[in-house]
Order: sequence, then C-alpha cells, then structure tokens
Amino acid sequence: MTNNNALILSGGGARAAYQVGVLSAMGKILPKHTALPFSILCGTSAGALNATMLASYADNFSKAVSTLAFVWRHLTPDQIYTVGRWPVATSLTKTLLSLFHVHNSETSMALMDNTPLKELLSNHLDFSKIHTAIDKQQLRALAITAMSYSTGESTTFFQGQADIQGWQEKRRKGVIARLGVDHLLASSAIPTIFPAHKIQNHYYGDGAIRQKSAIYPALKLGANKLFIIGVSGNRSAKKWAAPDEEVESSAPSMAQILGQLLNSAFIDNLEDDINQLEIMNSLIRDLPKDKQALHQNLPTETLIISPSEELNAIAHHYIKTLPKNVRILLKAAGGSTSEKISSAASYLLFTPQYCRALMDLGYQDAMWEKDRIIAFFEGHV
Repeated sequence: MTNNNALILSGGGARAAYQVGVLSAMGKILPKHTALPFSILCGTSAGALNATMLASYADNFSKAVSTLAFVWRHLTPDQIYTVGRWPVATSLTKTLLSLFHVHNSETSMALMDNTPLKELLSNHLDFSKIHTAIDKQQLRALAITAMSYSTGESTTFFQGQADIQGWQEKRRKGVIARLGVDHLLASSAIPTIFPAHKIQNHYYGDGAIRQKSAIYPALKLGANKLFIIGVSGNRSAKKWAAPDEEVESSAPSMAQILGQLLNSAFIDNLEDDINQLEIMNSLIRDLPKDKQALHQNLPTETLIISPSEELNAIAHHYIKTLPKNVRILLKAAGGSTSEKISSAASYLLFTPQYCRALMDLGYQDAMWEKDRIIAFFEGHV
C-alpha cells in the first residue's frame, strides 16, 4: 500500500450507475491490471454497494470495474425490490395501522420490499476477499455509513488495518466491524421506500440521512487525497428545472416533496464539504511553515466528478421503463405528469435503459477529465 488516496461514493439509489461509468473510464485511463488505486473506500447508500465490489477486487482494478459494469448494465427493478399488486391500498393500510400501533414490531414499514437486493448482493459479493485485501496491505479500510433510527447518529461501520481506531463525536461515530450484506442493506434503506435494517440491537436507514459530511469518514481513516464521484447535477451548466420566474400553479404533490427530500439528503452536503475543504487548505497555505506542519493530516488535493447533465431530465425519458405498479404508486402520490415524478423516479429507475444512460454519461464526463485524473494518480499507479 503506497498511498492514502480515498474514493468517496455518495448515495442516490439508481443514480449510482453514474459512478460505475466514471469508474469504467478510469479502468481505461489507468494502466491495465493495476491494483486498486485507492487504499480507502467510503460508500453511502448505493455508493456503498459499488465501494464494496471494488474492495473485493482490490488486486485488479480493471476487473473490478468490468464486473461492476456488467452487474449494473443487466440490472432490473425486480432484482432490487418488489411492490405489491395493489401498492396504494397496501401502503394506506400500513400507514393507518401504524397510527394505532397495529403492526409487527419486528417488521419495518416501507413502500417496497428489497429482499431481492439481498439475494443479488449475496450472489455477487465475496466479503472474505475484503479481509484478504486488508491482510495483504492492498486496502487500508472500507467504510459503509448508515443512520441509526434509535440514536439518530450517522454511523460508519468500517473494516480496516489494525491501527485504525473507532470514533465517537456529536451525532456521528465510527464502529469497527466485519462487514457483510446487512451493512449494505442498512446503508441503502431509503426511508419510507425500503425497510429499515437491523444490525445487532439497532435499526438503521440510509446513510445519507443525518450525514453532515460525506468526506468526514475518509478523513478519520487517514486519507490525504480525495477522489469523489457525486450523483448531483449541481455542477451542470444548464438546469433542467423550470426557471425561477415560472410559478407552480398548484401545491406540490407527495411525489414532488419526496423527490426534493431525497435530493436534499443525497446531493447537497457533498458540494458544501468540498468548498469548506478548499477554503481550509487555502488558509493553511498562508500560515507560517511551522504552523502548516500542525495540519498535515488534512487532504491537500481533491478531485470531484459529477454529472454534466441533469439526472432528473434523463429519468424523465425513461419513466415508462419502470414497472407499472411503481408508476401507479408515484402517480397516486400526486405525480400527475412524468415531469413531477421524475426526481423521485430517478432514485428507483433500476432499469437497463436508465442505468446504461447514466453509465455512458459517467464515462463521458470522466474522459473529459482524463488529464486531471492522470495527474491525481501520478506516481501512485
């Protein structure tokens, strides 16, 4: 292990297909059959699934990304979740029963059942390889973040080198763990969409919730360079949403509200993290040399790649590929038009057409950043 480069993969349901496109381009850009160019992998929600796949192929980065790309290109919604034949009636019944506390305390309420995802992960991931990679010094740590419903803490479960200690700070902590499928199911349990997942005595939900800083776990694990793949369209030059001067003629639907809540959880924090880190590094560079030495543990280089196009706009074109009962559910939530449900749908569109479109976009965006990517890894691969 010759570096402390960290890869940070944020959450976002089906949007994480974009990350696979970026990683596929990196597999072409970097020397063939090189080992994993990151010693630290941090994933949240669907990003945790991608990070875990990379960790299990730490000895061969190109094989890792090709395997990951194969899985995503052939993904279908029924491999991720199931929805009842009468989703609206089922959801209303569950909600009404919960008001009167008439439900199984061992069963978490959700609109969808993600049992198929558990089978998919079990079939494609060999967690013993993560332990092997750590023993062979090919990996310093793999971290998966989830949110505890019991305490409200952002909890990062990590498996890594023996010198890494856990941490406990205000509303966030790091816990040493032997990682497995349960941690991935917990981290990707989008509230109200997928059921909370139990680990030991606590129920956990999607790691993007309550995660004040997506880069924080990487810093605690000793990263000195950060490579971040986001799923936000915040950096795109053209916004797909209506201009500010256009006023919505009706109150927002539940589908629109859900879409914005998911956006706020999965998108906003990452941009703020990088801006603050860049400001801190700029201030440190202005300090006297002896004072700079006190801040050597702060990453001095970051590279972020995020979509050049609005993912909502892409989702809008592929909504019809969603299972019929999912479209019925979203429309029943007030999404009378495909534009109104596209934001929420962008997280649930685990269809080959949508995933491939996002992967192609990620590949294209990474190739545009080829020179910066090569410069980031110069001397380490």
